[in-house]
Formats: sequence, structure tokens, C-alpha cells
Amino acid sequence: MLRALLGGLLLASWLAWLPAALAAVAPATLRLVVELDPGLGELQVEAVLRVPEAGYRFVLHESLQPQAASADGRVLPLRAAGSRGALRAWRVDAPAGAELRLRYGGRLPALEQARDDREVLQAMPPMASPAGSFLSSGSGWYPRPAELFAYEVDLVVRGGQPALVAGRLAHEQRPSAAGEPYRARFVFEHPTDGIDLMAGPWLVRERLATQADGRALRLRTYFPAALDAEAGLAEAYLADSQRYIERYAAQIGAYPFTEFSVVASPLPTGFGMPTLTYIGEQVLRLPFIRASSLGHEVLHNWWGNGVLVDYARGNWSEGLTTFMADYAYKAEESAAAAREMRLGWLRDFAALPAGAHAPLAEFRSRTHGAAAAVGYGKAAMVFVMLQDEIGEDAFARGIRLFWERERFRIAGWDALRAAFEESAGRSLQGFFQQWLELPGGPAPRIERARVAEQAGQETRLLVSLAQPAPAHALRLPLQLMAGERSETRVVEFAEGRAQAELTVGFVPEGVALDPELRLWRLPEAAQLPPILRQWIVAAAPRLVIADTLVEAGAAGTGGGGRAFAEAAQALAERLFERAPATGDLAVLTTAGGPVLLVGSDAAVAAVLARAGLPVQPHGMPAGGTARVWTVQREAGPALAVIAAAEPAALRALQRPLPHYGSQSWLVFDGPRASARGVWEAPGRVVAVEP
Repeated sequence: MLRALLGGLLLASWLAWLPAALAAVAPATLRLVVELDPGLGELQVEAVLRVPEAGYRFVLHESLQPQAASADGRVLPLRAAGSRGALRAWRVDAPAGAELRLRYGGRLPALEQARDDREVLQAMPPMASPAGSFLSSGSGWYPRPAELFAYEVDLVVRGGQPALVAGRLAHEQRPSAAGEPYRARFVFEHPTDGIDLMAGPWLVRERLATQADGRALRLRTYFPAALDAEAGLAEAYLADSQRYIERYAAQIGAYPFTEFSVVASPLPTGFGMPTLTYIGEQVLRLPFIRASSLGHEVLHNWWGNGVLVDYARGNWSEGLTTFMADYAYKAEESAAAAREMRLGWLRDFAALPAGAHAPLAEFRSRTHGAAAAVGYGKAAMVFVMLQDEIGEDAFARGIRLFWERERFRIAGWDALRAAFEESAGRSLQGFFQQWLELPGGPAPRIERARVAEQAGQETRLLVSLAQPAPAHALRLPLQLMAGERSETRVVEFAEGRAQAELTVGFVPEGVALDPELRLWRLPEAAQLPPILRQWIVAAAPRLVIADTLVEAGAAGTGGGGRAFAEAAQALAERLFERAPATGDLAVLTTAGGPVLLVGSDAAVAAVLARAGLPVQPHGMPAGGTARVWTVQREAGPALAVIAAAEPAALRALQRPLPHYGSQSWLVFDGPRASARGVWEAPGRVVAVEP
């Protein structure tokens, strides 16, 4: 995903009062001389910029204090100009067009290594420590000269730790003796919307290559010693980075930069910035990161960092990147793997509360599960449907045209639509309008299918279709089946009710709606097994702690009931995005929001038995220190269960479990999921009436 956007979006909204001239400077340039001491957490900066107009105001984090300001050699006073949260605004009365020099500094907050993957998506302060430093673009660590700007940054890092910002490495001087600082200069000549600074106790590996157009390409890894020591890992990241760059340069257009680095983060991040990705060091060892996530972040150098996002009108880049990276890799693996990913998107969407069905045009960034289901899943499916609508060749031409037109410009959905309309040779206004503006998704269904006439080898079939308001204009795939024979037809369906007439060369026995899941929609219940996402994003979740309902002696917990209850409460607080209401045994059968039952193996079994529910689910392997499953049942609220051998096993789930929202059941050994799966839900086939 793109860099942590929330802080930048909040900062941008607060800076709405900045003069329009800021955006008109093409491009504004910011020069920074940065001295960072990770050991002490101290930052000192000198910033140089051209004043766009008199009365320039800028924002800094509260830990940083302005020390001096001058314009064209004349000392100027600085005045406080308001505050919001941890951000402070300052005003300097420099004349328009003057070269303004600002000096500021202070002691930064310490790195918050306890932040989890959700918390790093929220606004973060600039942080520094020997374990790593991260000064995010929206944290207020530098003055913004314009909405978009170019920059030069000179870095001096005490203690010798390597550091970087996005851009071309123009100069580097590594310490040659103890006590010498690390020095580097980075230049970013293109318009961008922010600067992220990273430093850490890294070893740096480098590969130099040549791009197809003859430009040099510098590839780097910044890994801590333990990660760098893993045989072949850094080299594999360098090779895969080059492979992904070559792949997307061929598909879209030349790679827009001359560097790409994989930077290990002490935080559980997965951010893409121009020329680099900042990924949590704990996951860099995992094979799927190189197989999928790395390519996703490389592609963001085109989508999001090469063509910038018009956030005021919606974020298209995460969906397009998911489609061209994660989904494309699955499609290359097999048709079944691609279908499974589409099914995952639809299941995640169906798990959302109805009130969370926001229009795609309102998606800005992933700050919670509901936003991800729309901004990643729905947006990616829009591109699946668009490719089906206009064909692969026209789609590929539209991608290249969009890049040619919008490179290093801010672009919105309208610019994407215009490129695809030109490549397809027709208007796509209706297609984009309904999928961007209408919340949620259609819920088409087959009401009836019957044979109207049979003459020789031909059969005329009538299929009655319905969808609730608001009606979508759909290209609806219908699969006609008879024994081993099947045929798929696509019908146009744009009303609340309609009857499709089909002529086929055999007598169908059954009809299935969109069995390959190529349409964004709310699937029917027969295609929707319960998955953990329903609990994670629930609007009004409920919690039942088994060990508070069962006496320790009867449950066989050996007096550990209180420890289990405390661990269960802590796990629930980490799993749910909204605080759950705690209930008793009756909650398991009382209508309302999804229910989570948590506790020791014995207490959970006792509570399930009292409620008349199966103690063990069918289809799950035995073993594990903790077991998680959802319950398939026709009546009662949605129910999920977590049972563990000891309190420590529940505590071990706090970090990993929220990542498994697409699963129906899991078996854990400590924090590792040793088995997982989704309950069977094959879907509905409507019998054809003779």
C-alpha cells in the first residue's frame, strides 16, 4: 500500500487555508539539511524554500520548535498561528518570492515499537531511537512549500546509521571510523506530495543494473544484521525487485525512477513510497512477501507515486495496483486461484455491516477492514469487470495511455475513465458512475428457469431475474448445465425484474448465476460461509468469556479462570475494530450482532454444551495450542469460538489473528497458524422446469 496516508490527509485538510499560489508553483522546491541523532532522539533541520506569497504559514510537530527565520539575509520574527492535535502552525511575514531559511529542531518521541498493524495506519508522530527512526510525510517534520513539490535532502546521522528518503542518491559517505556520522544527499526532481525519512541499524547491499531505455538502476536492501545474514535473502529481494520493475515497465511504460530499495522497518508497516518500500522486518522472511507484496509495492511507483492520487475525488491506485499485482499473480497461477481471490473479495464485502457499504468514490485510505473491502476488493473487481467489458487489448491500451497522459500529475477516476474510453472507442460513463457512486453492490438472483419451447436440437429457455433497488446495469453470466455439459451465456440485466430468453443446443437441467464470480455483488447465502471478517468489522459485536460463566472446578481449569478471562478480554479488544459488549450464556441464542465465545478448552466446551451446540466442529484437524472456528447454523446470531489450552495461547493470538479475517477456522501452535480453511459453500443451482 501507499505510505501511511491518514496523517498526511489530516495535515492537508488543515492546510486548506494555504494560498492557491502554492499549487501553482511548478514545481516548488524544498531544500533540507537534516541532522539526526537516533541515540538521543534529537533532530535539527535547516529548510530553504521560495515564499509563494506574503504571510507564509507552515506546520511542525509539537516536539519541534522554530529557532530562526530569515529571508534574503534579513532576520524575521516567527509567530504561533494555531494548533490541532500534536501539530503547531507558525507564520512568518516574508515577502512573496523571497528565499526563506528556517531553522528548527527538538527531541522527537521515541519509536513506538508496540504499535500493531492497525495502529501504523493511523497518524504517527516523527519517531527516533537506536532501533530505528521513522519520520512520516504527514507527521509535521518539515515545512510544506506547496501541495506538490520537488526536494533535495542532505542527511547527517550521528552514530553512523544509514538513512534515506525517497529519491536519487546523489552522494553518500559512510563512516570510515568510529564516531563519524553517516552522510548522504537525496534528490527528487519530480512533483511529490511528501517526504518520509527512515534510519536504522542496517547493513546495505546493492545491485547496479541497466534499464531497457539505457538508464542506470540502483537496487538496494537495508536489512538489520540478523536479516541480512540469512543466506540468499537480500540477493533474492534485489533480483525480484529488478524482475518486477522490468515486468511493469513493459506493461505500462518506463520505470519513472533510477532507484528502488527494500527497507526493513521495526514497525509492522507495508508502505510504498517513490523509489522504495518500507516493510516490517518480521515478515520479510516470509515467501509470500517476495511472491506478491513486493510486486505490489514496486507497482506503486507507477500508480500512486508516478501518477499521484486525487484523494479529494477518491483513491483509485490501491484497486488498480491490487488488480495488476496481487490478482494478476493469482491469474497466472491458475484460473482457480484467481477465482478464489475474487471470492475472497466478495466474502469480505458481504461480511460488512450494511452501514459500512460506502461508495467506492469515497475511499481514501485503508484505516480499517471496511475501507479495505471497498478500496481494495471492490476497486480491483471494477477493473476485472472493466477488462471483461472492453476486452484485454483495449484495457492494456488504456493503461498505457493513462500513464502517458498523467505521469507525475494528480489524477482522479475521471482521468482513468477518459483513457479507457479512448482506448475502447466508446463512452464508459454509465459503467464508472454506477460502480463508483452507488454504495454496496447489487444482489441479483434467479427466481425461476423453465423450458419455453423445444424444437429438434434447440431449446428456448426462459430465466426470470430480479435485483433489489437501486438496480444496476449488469452483464450477468448464467451457466446452463446438463450432466457433464455446461455453457455460459452473458445477459444484459438493468431492471428490478426481467426475463432473459436463451436458445441453446441442449436441454439444461440447472442454471447457476455468475459461478465464476466475475461480478461485484452480494452473493447469495449459499455462497457465504461465515468468516472472521464478520466479527472483526462488526458494528455491534458481543463477547462471551467462557471462564466467567463456568466454575473453575466444574470446568477443570485448575483455578486459572481469572487468567483465562483476562487473556480473553485482551484478545477480543485487539480483534474487534469496535468495542464489544460482554454478555452471558443467553447471548449465544439471542438475536443481535455477531458473538465471540472465548476461553479455556474445558470452559468453552461446557458453555457450548449448555447452549445445545456442537462442542467440536466437523472438518477441522485436531491439535494446536488454540483453535478458532465459526459456527454454521441456520438460526441464532453469527457465532465464532476461540478455545485455548492455556492463557498464554490466547495472548499469542493478539497480533496474528486479525490478519486472518478471510478464514472460517484456524489451528494455532503459539502465534503460528498451522492449519486454516473456509467452510464449504458451493452456491445454488436453480433447477430448470420442463
